[in-house]
Amino acid sequence: MGLEGVEPSSFMADFLAGCGGYAVVDGGLATELERHGQDLNDPLWSAKCLISFPQLVRRVHLDYLEAGANVIISASYQATIQGFEAKGLSKIACEAREIYLQRCAKGYWDFFDSPKIDRHPVLVAASVGSYVAYLADGSEYSGNYGASMTLETLKEFHRRRLQILANSGADLIAFETIPNKLEAQAYVELLKEENIDIPAWFSFSSTDGTNVVSGDPIIECANIADSCSQVVAVGINCTPPRLIHGLILSIRKVTNKPVIIYPNSGETYNGETKQWEKTRGETEEDFVSYVGKWRDAGACLFGGCCRTTPNTIRAISRVLFDKSS
Repeated sequence: MGLEGVEPSSFMADFLAGCGGYAVVDGGLATELERHGQDLNDPLWSAKCLISFPQLVRRVHLDYLEAGANVIISASYQATIQGFEAKGLSKIACEAREIYLQRCAKGYWDFFDSPKIDRHPVLVAASVGSYVAYLADGSEYSGNYGASMTLETLKEFHRRRLQILANSGADLIAFETIPNKLEAQAYVELLKEENIDIPAWFSFSSTDGTNVVSGDPIIECANIADSCSQVVAVGINCTPPRLIHGLILSIRKVTNKPVIIYPNSGETYNGETKQWEKTRGETEEDFVSYVGKWRDAGACLFGGCCRTTPNTIRAISRVLFDKSS
């Protein structure tokens, strides 16, 4: 990828410079796999397809790269160590990148709809979901861990998976949909204790635009992320687009690290029915219309989470890199 051996302090700055100042993150992986006919009502969620349909996971990664993504996120969000330790949790994403770069070199793609993408670096981010993502009951959307949960319990839960992902071939670790301060602190301590030698980003989720889903203030959560030198970006994912602008401003009050945002479509996930429900879901055009405002507020990395598609990512890339926009 070209950033091997770079210190965490300059990793993201160098990457963004290579991308032209801003970078495009991919969109929803699991929901895109569902759109291709996969039933992901399974404790492993999208990770299920790493075993059953690896070729489809690779295809979706390639779809996002062709749409303009500079960062693709592995299907390891709900992956458990059992059954995956020997398989390489980031292998398929890394393979997709290699296929994509080979096709770029051969002029395979028509870049009319993907400006500059053949000149941009590509990162593979290994996804880490929260403790309650493992429960596969949608609890990460409430952040309710109960009074008995401890920092040490969370650290021991994540320790082995983090060790494996750090050596999976990915360029960085994406700690996603973090629901509370406790888990953010657990990640910070693990990164230090395990001497993880690749960078990380922290992204939180919110339902009110002020706090993360547990009720912890986003400013306090971002401050925890800011305290860790291994964390090279801080931001928000799986959150309604209409809330993002204020959250960017809050995060920037406590950190100078690059801000990453990849909201969902605006629909709401019902953990009991395991369905996405229409509330104030923005259309694809509405979603993309926010990008300029997010950029002006200080975000540097832009993508989509659940229910966004390669078309969403292609439109984001156009907004960021088309001089006429």
